[in-house]
Amino acid sequence: MKFAYTILYVDDVASTLAFYGKAFALPTRFLHDSGSYGELETGATALAFASRAMLRELGKTPQAPALAQPSSEIALVTDDVPGAVARAVAAGATLVQDSKDMPWGQTIAYVGDVNGFLVELCTPMAAD
Repeated sequence: MKFAYTILYVDDVASTLAFYGKAFALPTRFLHDSGSYGELETGATALAFASRAMLRELGKTPQAPALAQPSSEIALVTDDVPGAVARAVAAGATLVQDSKDMPWGQTIAYVGDVNGFLVELCTPMAAD
């Protein structure tokens, strides 16, 4: 097996894809004609979004994320964390934690996306 994608549940898939394009320079890979499912071009593993309305039609009860009490995060790797934070905030992201150098050699920051999902912006992990 291989990990193919993660799907996050949102109210508006198209506007979420547009936000991720503007905030993180991630192009849309696919948006279904119904607007209820879409994927971003993120490499081998896709980041996907499905509408909460579609999930409710399937008998599910999707919950909205809580930025103050996250249960997961999306991590995006960049060589320029401060620049990525500035771009994301200018696009409508919420600053959660500004850039910080960590003891293990990574620079990290956290923003909240327009849906309330926690997004970590970080430099690549250095090889020992």
